[in-house]
Amino acid sequence: DALGNTTAAIGKGFAVGSAMLTALALLQSFMEATHISNVDFIKDYAMIPSLLIGGMLPYLFSAMTMLAVGQSAQDIIREVRRQFREIPGLLEGTASADYTRCVDIATKAALRDMMMPGALAIMSPVVVGLLLGPKAIVGLLSGAIVSVSLLALTMGNAGGAWDNAKKFVEGFPETQEHLDVKLGGKGTRLHAATVAGDTVGDPFKDTAGPSLDILVKLMSIVSLVLAEPIKNSSYWHGLIALGVLVLLVFVIRRLVSMMDNSDSDDMVLIDDDSGMGEGPASLKDERALNALTTTV
Repeated sequence: DALGNTTAAIGKGFAVGSAMLTALALLQSFMEATHISNVDFIKDYAMIPSLLIGGMLPYLFSAMTMLAVGQSAQDIIREVRRQFREIPGLLEGTASADYTRCVDIATKAALRDMMMPGALAIMSPVVVGLLLGPKAIVGLLSGAIVSVSLLALTMGNAGGAWDNAKKFVEGFPETQEHLDVKLGGKGTRLHAATVAGDTVGDPFKDTAGPSLDILVKLMSIVSLVLAEPIKNSSYWHGLIALGVLVLLVFVIRRLVSMMDNSDSDDMVLIDDDSGMGEGPASLKDERALNALTTTV
């Protein structure tokens, strides 16, 4: 598994390079389609704001996907605890667990939690392009390409390193011959620290990192497809697109709320001694969506 993580990190580096070259080619095609021969980051008023927005989007996208992973895992933990508590003989191994329920939770969470990141990737170039003009798209994609190239490589390598660190500590002998102390192995503080790192490292290397390649390519493709409308747009078109984005965020929030309410009868409260508190499983998702709505 450790060798696989290392090999995967190398492969993800090639994937990032491929995504960056694809995005650069699509950016060049967009500039040709909109007849932009050069840009001036100082004189063009839209360049600096769009550049900053493009550099920020990958971090927001990554945060949303990683929060979705953590929340989905907590939902499954709740379901597993419920089955242990309510299915007689499950702990003793004499009864079978309801695996379908866990698969259903993971599938619903995947569909539910990717609606907002997907809308963000599709609508951001539309809103920026219609609101600030085609040159703003050049700044948006340039900022996203630079930010993704660094962030995706960091996530792929750091996540694999944290995962391998846990495996390395688990392979430690209980005591070292030249030291009369316990440095590694399961059950030690060092192992607990590496487990915490691996908890962040897995969504780093398996979720947020690879999805950034898709984000930058999707933004570039949407920009190229809408090159003609963006080139002939006006300020009012941008305001309409911004209103559509706000409405889309509201609709997605309602859909998420409806999906959560449909599962509310099956939700259970977490035990008080679990350290995770009580409340609906979608609480953190709701706070994240509220924060995103406020930002918009």
